[in-house]
Amino acid sequence: MRVSGGGRKMNSVFYAETYHPIQAGSIDGTDILPHDNAVYRALLSSSAGLYDPFGDPKVTGDPYCSLFVGRLSQLTTEDTLKNAMEKYGRVKNLRLVRHIVTGASRGYAFVEYQTEREMRCAYEEAHHSIIDDSEIIVDYNRQQLMPGWIPRRLGGGLGGKKESGQLRFGGRERPFRAPLRPIPFEELKRLGIPPPPEGKYKSRYQVPSPPRRDRSLTKRRDLDPDRIDVEPSSKRHSADREKSSRRSKDRERHSHQKSWRGEEDHSEEEDDDKGRSGRSRKRHSDDKEHSTRNSNDIEDESLRCSERDEQEPSHSKRNMDRDGDTSRRRTEDRDGHTSRRRSKDRYERSSRRSRDDQTRSGKRSKDHKESSHKHHKHGTHSHHKRRRSGSESPLTG
Repeated sequence: MRVSGGGRKMNSVFYAETYHPIQAGSIDGTDILPHDNAVYRALLSSSAGLYDPFGDPKVTGDPYCSLFVGRLSQLTTEDTLKNAMEKYGRVKNLRLVRHIVTGASRGYAFVEYQTEREMRCAYEEAHHSIIDDSEIIVDYNRQQLMPGWIPRRLGGGLGGKKESGQLRFGGRERPFRAPLRPIPFEELKRLGIPPPPEGKYKSRYQVPSPPRRDRSLTKRRDLDPDRIDVEPSSKRHSADREKSSRRSKDRERHSHQKSWRGEEDHSEEEDDDKGRSGRSRKRHSDDKEHSTRNSNDIEDESLRCSERDEQEPSHSKRNMDRDGDTSRRRTEDRDGHTSRRRSKDRYERSSRRSRDDQTRSGKRSKDHKESSHKHHKHGTHSHHKRRRSGSESPLTG
């Protein structure tokens, strides 16, 4: 019995619903430490938020209708892949990932189908099929549908080959094995790693189903397409209860209003039956009065139109007179403005000339005074010299 139970546990597997780099590097999903540098790099990128699964502009289409196709041959082109995948449904879009410099195929592609049913058919039947002499693998779009996803280029991903030494478990190709050692629940909870589902293991030959679209979210997207967040189940249940209570209250109010309106309508019908005979008589008299009023109104309108026609030429003349007055006023204002400017310019010129003349006359009077002072000095000096010379001459003689 023990051998059979151990054999059953050896064949039991489980699949990852959320991605954690440390758990993906463990064969049974119970490791609490990264065992290689690539896992450590993926853990750093996950904790720092370096990867945005919705930030790639090339990723388009509905993720619930898209498939990942890997291990393609280097010779496989878009046409051959489309012809091979159209066996399972109508292909809406196909993107074969190529090298950005050389343009060579990177060996994987993304295929989008028209409906989710066709995607599931290809997911179940196209796995391990052969295209261009190479066995392919098919998986759902984990980039957008698996929480916490980290790609292979950052140390994450799933699957892998034994030659590389960087195997990743939890996916369709390499699922987690049922753990044979004790599960460290406290350490896994502290790291945020989901523990293995004890008692809910699957067989190795059971195909894991891809995530399904939430119908409540589709309705919300139709109402508000910008909102894509997912609410917890407790909030959903509380919201459903509130909606049901509101609906019951609305029904009660509606029924109460109906009964109240029915009573009012019954009383109104009785009043209407009594007043119908009087109303029919009044209508006949009102029709006659209306016809007479219409005839009088038509005559009044014709008289008003004739008066308007007579007043239109006088009105046009007034408009012409007003236009003429405004044009004359504008010309007069322009002429007055130009004359004022000219007189102002003349006054400024005359004042400048008078100032220049005053400065010139002041300079001339200064020069004259200086010249006369110099001449007077020179005359007195010569006179003194003569006197000295006259006084000295008889003594010498």
